[in-house]
Amino acid sequence: MHKPVCLADIEELSTRSLDRNARDFFSSGANQEQTLIDNMKAFSRYRLRPRMLRDVSIVNMKTTIMGEEVDFPVGAAPTGFQRLAHSEGEVATAKAAASVGTCMTLATYATCSIEEVAQASGGGLRWFQLYVNRDKVVTARLIHRAEQAGYKALVITIDTPLKGRRLAAFRHHFYLPSHLKLANFIGDIEKNSLESSQSNSEIYKYTQGLKDSKMTWDTITWVKSITRLPVIVKGVLTAEDALLAVQYGVDGIMVSNHGGRQLDGVLASIDALGEVVEAVKGRVEVYLDGGVRQGTDVLKALALGAKAVFIGRPVIWGLAYQGRAGVEEVFKILKEEFKLAMALSGCAKISDINPTLVAYQKQLFSKL
Repeated sequence: MHKPVCLADIEELSTRSLDRNARDFFSSGANQEQTLIDNMKAFSRYRLRPRMLRDVSIVNMKTTIMGEEVDFPVGAAPTGFQRLAHSEGEVATAKAAASVGTCMTLATYATCSIEEVAQASGGGLRWFQLYVNRDKVVTARLIHRAEQAGYKALVITIDTPLKGRRLAAFRHHFYLPSHLKLANFIGDIEKNSLESSQSNSEIYKYTQGLKDSKMTWDTITWVKSITRLPVIVKGVLTAEDALLAVQYGVDGIMVSNHGGRQLDGVLASIDALGEVVEAVKGRVEVYLDGGVRQGTDVLKALALGAKAVFIGRPVIWGLAYQGRAGVEEVFKILKEEFKLAMALSGCAKISDINPTLVAYQKQLFSKL
């Protein structure tokens, strides 16, 4: 195949390297996958309204997230078990994100540890995604490790009181291969007398069982009380929850439906973005996760009020394709596409992007 020129090319190439176990884990959504599919299709319902005769000879894509500068507003979303896709896993992703000047979010269920990723990425911007554990000691330990390793924000996933029903995983019995480990839990697993001879599948079930299904907004208050890091909540899809997030003092909101892997039939992330942005009225930064596959998707999300977007599956495709170099290629393709979309829309800098740049397709037809 020719050199990849878009993310769809990299997705196709990645299938040659992923076995069925890994492919099912990364690609599957919940139940009938309505939300998984709509996350991508929904972007086409928003049309661009470009402005002409503006000087776009120089296009500046730099912005800030949580006060830290990035070269362009696309980061790596938290995705677990990355060594299923490539032997270097999260380390390769962190190196790639650092090399292109953006943020990498490390998942709690990573196959490389908090410390390993920090060391590999050098001065690169890193956030840590947190699943709140029923054992507060374990949760606090993860938070403090992230602080000590130089992570700049906590991203608390709030849409998983229970695990979504992913049919491919049920049909084919997903397992974590024996050579891979839940790197952030090795010490805790040993302390809880789980023998090294137990299968990784059993250890995975054990850690899944530690998620706190009693988690409430008061949990956010507790997390904020034990950390100096900014707290971002990931999984907000409604104005009501956005207002509660502000009330409970979060620093950022990531609009996300968990890549369509939790409750099937919810709004696509881009469709939920507008009401969340409207509700918070600039009091906290809002990010989007879900369905971004091309530069115009990034442009539309920013026009609707997102400060930045985060990508998950495309990072995995890049890893499976060529490791660190493949992830860099994913970011470079999106960066060039976004730069071109900005220029063709009359935007020379991020602050030029505003809501007048997009129209919802139904609104367009209603005027005819």
